[in-house]
Amino acid sequence: MTGWLVAILVAALTVSGAAFSLIAAIGLSRLPDVYTRMHAASKAGTVGSGLLLLAVGIHSMDMSTLARALAGFFFFILTAPVSAHLLAMAAHKAGYPLHDKSVVDDLKKI
Repeated sequence: MTGWLVAILVAALTVSGAAFSLIAAIGLSRLPDVYTRMHAASKAGTVGSGLLLLAVGIHSMDMSTLARALAGFFFFILTAPVSAHLLAMAAHKAGYPLHDKSVVDDLKKI
């Protein structure tokens, strides 16, 4: 019985991670400017890759692999939003324009 529960959990995590990764990929190709694309890549991509890492860690049935997967997920959560923010600030300073429908430019004050 335990094997089935682990298999169902791993399948659910894999499908969820793949769905978030697909949403991130669609956002990268469909969103209008560099700032919204970075938002899609950092948020949905981080959750998708984190769920896939968690699925691999649980599927391995090894505590050391699960610990490494959890550490990878933790570092994804820490680094992806920070790096996306820094890239957005660099793109803004380099002069990449916001999309026409963007109404607020919070970085203009900095």
